[in-house]
Amino acid sequence: MNRRQKTLITTVCAALLLIAVIASALLIGDERIATNFEIKNEPPSLAHPFGTDWLGRDMLARTVKGLSVSIGVGVIAATASAVIALILGMLAATMGKAVDNAITWLIDLLLGVPHLVALILISFTLGGGLKGVVVGIALTHWPSLARVIRAEVMQLRSAEYVLISGKLGKSRWWIASRHILPHMLPQLLVGFVLLFPHAILHEASISFLGLGLSPHQPAIGIILSESMRYLTSGMWWLAFFPGLSLLLIVRAFDILGENLRKLTDPHSAHQ
Repeated sequence: MNRRQKTLITTVCAALLLIAVIASALLIGDERIATNFEIKNEPPSLAHPFGTDWLGRDMLARTVKGLSVSIGVGVIAATASAVIALILGMLAATMGKAVDNAITWLIDLLLGVPHLVALILISFTLGGGLKGVVVGIALTHWPSLARVIRAEVMQLRSAEYVLISGKLGKSRWWIASRHILPHMLPQLLVGFVLLFPHAILHEASISFLGLGLSPHQPAIGIILSESMRYLTSGMWWLAFFPGLSLLLIVRAFDILGENLRKLTDPHSAHQ
């Protein structure tokens, strides 16, 4: 089995794991996360593999629901961030030196500020909640991808067929939409998937700090935040399983993004 086949198999496995989480969240009914004091504070068992919490709620059901909420937030925020990166990256490379300098300065400025600090400030300014988290992630996660897209467009701009189109009188918009954009789509897809783990982790971080999603939503950050006060009572499963599940999902997205990058890279296609 060559490297490309191994990469394909790992990619499929990671994708199946993510699909299984989303499908399970849709199939789990609200009764599974309803309060039931008769089974509260139960350790992991066959009936409740992740145990139950102080209100008798099944922790496996809450964890799966929480992961689906985090993935949903990641989809919206990573999509918005990738679109911002594409627009600004292409503008920087095609609209002249003044625009390029301004966008490069903005990229350097945002890369110089820790993501979490900027995210907390934006989320706090917008009053927290889903809107604050999504806008915060979208506005803080685009610079690295924009820099990559800018470099790719700069390289494409000097390609022979692009230069010929320019000499034939084609507009910048025509060249950008017909020649440059199609070449950017694989790069954009990979960047979008690689933004996911950062989006999910940062959503969990600010929800844990109480600045993210509403406490009524079963997001992983909220589950971990609530479990902290019960850890001293020996209820280790309340934080262990949700935390481990979050790390597995983040790792699955990382593998998916890295493998997609390898599969779309012509240099690694024949390895």
